Amino acid sequence: MLLTARVPMSRRATPKEHVKFWRDPVLRGLEMLHATYVTYAFSRHAHEGFGIAIVESGAMEFYYRGASHVAPPGSVVITQPGEMHTGQAVLETGWTYRTLLPAVDWMQQAAAELSMRSREIPYFSSPVIHDQHLNRQLVNLHRTLETSPSFLERESRFLWGLTRLIHGYSSPHPQLKAAGIENAAVQTIQDYLHCYYTRNISLDELANLVNLNSFRLLRVFKKQVGLPPHAYLNHVRVHQAKQLLAAGQPIAEAAIATGFSDQSHLHRHFKKMLGVTPGQYAQGCRTSVWKQNKS
Repeated sequence: MLLTARVPMSRRATPKEHVKFWRDPVLRGLEMLHATYVTYAFSRHAHEGFGIAIVESGAMEFYYRGASHVAPPGSVVITQPGEMHTGQAVLETGWTYRTLLPAVDWMQQAAAELSMRSREIPYFSSPVIHDQHLNRQLVNLHRTLETSPSFLERESRFLWGLTRLIHGYSSPHPQLKAAGIENAAVQTIQDYLHCYYTRNISLDELANLVNLNSFRLLRVFKKQVGLPPHAYLNHVRVHQAKQLLAAGQPIAEAAIATGFSDQSHLHRHFKKMLGVTPGQYAQGCRTSVWKQNKS
């Protein structure tokens, strides 16, 4: 049975917040969500792979690439790997949606199937796709991935759905500007935080690493990444904690192992970024493995 966690809302709120999360080991650990959010709002975060959101009802507002966007019912939202974005309701009644978080290699495979250049990562210039037919196709795909016991059907329909999305809405990737000294400094800091995320890193340590003064470092890092260094460090820690939880490590141990002070510290950042608690995520991973073994 798939995880369903319900959060009570006020009597005046018609819909109730609920979230169902699961992973599919057959689809390389593909993460999926079916949720209704009313008062909940995502903090600024990014996915390691692509983010695909299929809005069923209500409307979602999100900040992405320096602008605010609204996704109405019947639309599809797509975000590129590593690009920061938020998410919150537009209406008091909230929004209901389904999400797919395919890894980059899935999208590369789908693009290659369309005779595009080998290993090219698809690029989507517009984050909101106003196509109700595509929305219905992806809703049906999501339901199939949730219920079908057939490995072959899930794999085939998933790859087919990605190719339809890429064929209809991907575009040539814009030319990248040459990396300047400050851009290189930001990349160095990101790499450093990924390597030493368990440590209590100071701002002076990062500034000395790239030979920038602290204030300049804060400005260029936030401008380029979308988060200040301390928030990006929490972002790295949450993604590391996901891997440990998926492998079956207890929440309290995963929190300490990834640099959080305790379990509640991890819980707070995990929920704000991902829309589920560490316990819900761990349970969804266990449920997915059980479902695979029973198929």
